[in-house]
Amino acid sequence: MSKKDKKNIEKEQAENIQTETVDVEEQTIEEKLKDEVKQEKDKFLRLFAEFENYKRRTSKERIELFATASEDVMLTLLPVLDDFERALTHIEEDKEAEELRKGVLLIYQKLIKTLEQKGLTAIVINKGEDFNADNHEAITQIPAPTDDLKGKIIDVVEKGYKLGDKIIRFPKVVIGQ
Repeated sequence: MSKKDKKNIEKEQAENIQTETVDVEEQTIEEKLKDEVKQEKDKFLRLFAEFENYKRRTSKERIELFATASEDVMLTLLPVLDDFERALTHIEEDKEAEELRKGVLLIYQKLIKTLEQKGLTAIVINKGEDFNADNHEAITQIPAPTDDLKGKIIDVVEKGYKLGDKIIRFPKVVIGQ
């Protein structure tokens, strides 16, 4: 081989190496751009999912707020309701106040009906039910009259109420020990 041939071969090899280097650089730049696009797409999808969760959570909170917006009013009316019930029990004992009892009963029923229309419901508790700390508030414990009433509700001191599905006042009970 002549010097000229050697130089041509070396020149071709150098050009091939440069071409390969440029191709590798182009591929890496292309791959880098693909990776960046993939990362940005992933960020976008995560942000979109987070925003959807936010919208769902806020709409659920708004619905709950509307459902329990009257909770403060209901809580302030519950003592009035209790007073009506006490008045009715005392008026029933007095036989002379029949007309008074009828009037108070009508007002009480109207108040109950109005509060029920707004979502208030009384929690029904029967004596002898098992005590559940999640649903009842124990005021005191007394010795159980019989062994089968141990750990069970013996008396209901104050009614409990729910507004929708939320308990706004737990029933106050006496349990046997």
